[in-house]
Amino acid sequence: MDSEQLKGSSHRWMNAALTAFVEGTESYDFAVHHAGVATEHLLKAYLAAIHPALIVDGRHFDSLLHATGLGAHAGPLTKVRTIGLAEAHERVLKLLPRKIPIDKKALEPLADARNGVAHSAIHDSAQAEAVFTVCIRVVDPVLEELKVDPTNYWGPYLALHNKLVDEQVRQERVAVEALLVKARSLFEQRFGHMSRNERDVVLAAITSQPLITMTREAPRECRACGSQGWVAGEVRIIRDMDHGVVPGEVLLDPYEFHCAACDLEVGTKLLMHLGDLAQGIFVDGDPYDYIDVEPPVDEDIYRGR
Repeated sequence: MDSEQLKGSSHRWMNAALTAFVEGTESYDFAVHHAGVATEHLLKAYLAAIHPALIVDGRHFDSLLHATGLGAHAGPLTKVRTIGLAEAHERVLKLLPRKIPIDKKALEPLADARNGVAHSAIHDSAQAEAVFTVCIRVVDPVLEELKVDPTNYWGPYLALHNKLVDEQVRQERVAVEALLVKARSLFEQRFGHMSRNERDVVLAAITSQPLITMTREAPRECRACGSQGWVAGEVRIIRDMDHGVVPGEVLLDPYEFHCAACDLEVGTKLLMHLGDLAQGIFVDGDPYDYIDVEPPVDEDIYRGR
């Protein structure tokens, strides 16, 4: 439950994972399993650095007692129950929504590989490279948050790490370009025969409302056809700690884009390759609509007058 211990453990497991990976397919089961453990421990290191309670199973009271410094009232420390890889990732993703480029769906290859080897001795050797790519994309931003030197963490395997990252970026850029070409072609099929005025009227009607039924949406220009599309994402409040009040700023962190005009749809994994579509957007709204805190009684104070 100690952040430094978890960081050291993650480093050792990752070194063992990469050692197995370079040995070839016969060692890929060890490689993907150890990579999963290393990632889990690093995620927990970040959570434990905030508070040890963030890595324990909240349903197990003895674990909570140990995590909050009340272990004298609990059973032995060896009985502590902590969360697994998927839940650790989910918690860190919530705390670092703009830093972790891998969402729950994208994490599945890593989680499935780790669990498949651990519980059933099953793994798909053909997926080993994809598993390590997911692992790297989760680990790198957490290393940055923990101020861990990546050169020390990846050690002699830094060049391999860089090659895997470069290959993944190349594949994603190709995938994005393919989506854009497909969307532009569909847009031309749908609207190429219309006059400019007729097209504008139709587009205004079909793009006026978001089609993504997520938490919050905001309009953004489509990179494929130029029409109004919508980004969906999570919102967070920008607090003014100097004045002790919540200012009128609500930030939307996008994780998906959709355009009704050309059917371009891009998720978290590829959104970063579409320029500012992945950047946070300040949206209109009273921040007190998003948090469980009552606004100040004096509205003049709240409005900054």
